[in-house]
Amino acid sequence: MRLVSYAGTSVGLVIDERVHRLDDLLAEHGWARGELSAMRYLIAHWDALVPAMRAYRDESPRPLAECRLDPPVPDPTKIIAAPVNYADHRAEMEVTSTVADLGIFLKAPSSLIGPGASIELPYHDRRFDQEGELALIIGRTARHVPPQHALDYVFGYTGLLDITMRGGEDRSTRKSFDTFTPMGPWIVTADEFGAPSDVSLVCAVSGGVRQEANTVDLIWDVPKLVAYASAVMTLSPGDIITTGTPAGVGPIVAGDTIDLDLSGIGTLSVGVTTSRHATGSATRGAGNGPEPPPPTVLRRL
Repeated sequence: MRLVSYAGTSVGLVIDERVHRLDDLLAEHGWARGELSAMRYLIAHWDALVPAMRAYRDESPRPLAECRLDPPVPDPTKIIAAPVNYADHRAEMEVTSTVADLGIFLKAPSSLIGPGASIELPYHDRRFDQEGELALIIGRTARHVPPQHALDYVFGYTGLLDITMRGGEDRSTRKSFDTFTPMGPWIVTADEFGAPSDVSLVCAVSGGVRQEANTVDLIWDVPKLVAYASAVMTLSPGDIITTGTPAGVGPIVAGDTIDLDLSGIGTLSVGVTTSRHATGSATRGAGNGPEPPPPTVLRRL
């Protein structure tokens, strides 16, 4: 199934490019507005709801193209990210550490935006890069999950852009500015998506391809990431784990567009603007941290 959050509060099932609104169905099964988002409630009660969903059809579905999509999970309790999880990205950053040395880090849920929205660059004197990634959504509470059972806790998959400010500040700071986590366009449920071990990724900036990779090359695969994260903290339904970015990161500027395409999911597209509150950087990290790679020659789509 393809599931979307849209119009600020609603959740829908996408069938033949039309969105079947599920809000009334969820309300019949106990969801109340103002508590969990509709998507988080749906994920948390999936086993009970899925029989009714399979039989349900909205009498007046809306064309997908007319819906303003939100981040598929607008209110996760946490976003967990994997630093340096592709060997080619380690090489381009000229660092020796990988996820196996560094573990995981957290991004602020308030940094989420949906498809068609814009990344807002907060400073005019710092470099900001795109990082395209496959992300997964946790389906049920997980703690100390062994790798061989980890995929049983995955609800589905989506695309995610981990926008980062280069410099020496802590990763969670550099990657948690508002709008720095575009996500979408929807969740593809795990039963439809299949194994996450062979997913192709293409990320383009303003029509030029920067990143091409496959999740077969992840240093820590999805089961390992879920197992490790659940050993550190309790994972809740709707939590997001993003799997890391391959080589090809590069600077983005106002006016750019970013398109992230993942096999089995589709394309997440966002714009780039300068925040109306943009200033000079408030910290002195610009000259610190790993030296980012120089801009690469882009291959046009």
